[in-house]
Amino acid sequence: MSLLQLQLPLSQFKSLNLSTPFLHGNSVVSTKPSSSTSNHHHQRHAYLPPIRAMRSLQGRVICTTNDKTVNVEVTRLAPHPKYKRRVRKKKKFQAHDPENQFQIGDLVQLEKCKPISKKKTFLAIPVPKRTAKQSKEVAPQDVGIPLESDSSSQV
Repeated sequence: MSLLQLQLPLSQFKSLNLSTPFLHGNSVVSTKPSSSTSNHHHQRHAYLPPIRAMRSLQGRVICTTNDKTVNVEVTRLAPHPKYKRRVRKKKKFQAHDPENQFQIGDLVQLEKCKPISKKKTFLAIPVPKRTAKQSKEVAPQDVGIPLESDSSSQV
């Protein structure tokens, strides 16, 4: 479809005016940044924390052979691509253990840090042991009402 087939008056299109100097080539492009743009670029807002993806992981120590290094296996649940069931995915990371304090089977948290070696970019931090919830037995307390079982045993 051309403009003639639509039969629109061409006067509408002639009246359009592009007033931006950049489109006409009249603007001057400077290679030196202006003071207003450079201040805005370097100025950061103090109330916005930087976005850090995958800064910490949690896993189990599987190897402590190397000095000041532990191998940690991180397990995560991910949906199966075809069956959509959640399956366990495991990945091994090397982490820095400066005091050689971890043993095989310990639960550790991996914090991302600057690269220590080619494969070591995490720092191992101990995770406190989980305390099992103790089931509290509901013991009958003295509320001032004698129980039937107590009264039958006394007779």
